[in-house]
Amino acid sequence: QVQLVESGGGLAQLGGSLRLSCVASDVAFSPYAMGWFRQAPGRAREFVAAMSNRGGTYYSDAAKGRFTVSGDSAKHILDLQMNNLKPEGTPVYSCATPSRLYVARKESEYAHWGQGTQVTVSA
Repeated sequence: QVQLVESGGGLAQLGGSLRLSCVASDVAFSPYAMGWFRQAPGRAREFVAAMSNRGGTYYSDAAKGRFTVSGDSAKHILDLQMNNLKPEGTPVYSCATPSRLYVARKESEYAHWGQGTQVTVSA
């Protein structure tokens, strides 16, 4: 069973930056990609960004231009650099690996999830 552990969340100021990191362990087969999702209270979980094992990067419209995803597919590490943070409802950011052989954007297409790390942006 793949284990995913996120770190790096916390409190940031409006317009500030945070860097999240995710490490996957107990990986029997290298996932095709790893992705970041977020879920604010009362809202559905939404796709943020993902990176394929070939280095291709994918972003939601909300993340494009402010967030940068990077990582090391061989080490199963995925980072998310978040700049120009906005108050978006204190979401919990979770990383996940898809059950598909493509970079999925739907929550239902991801098989393994981390516990998540919360991000709070203060005005």
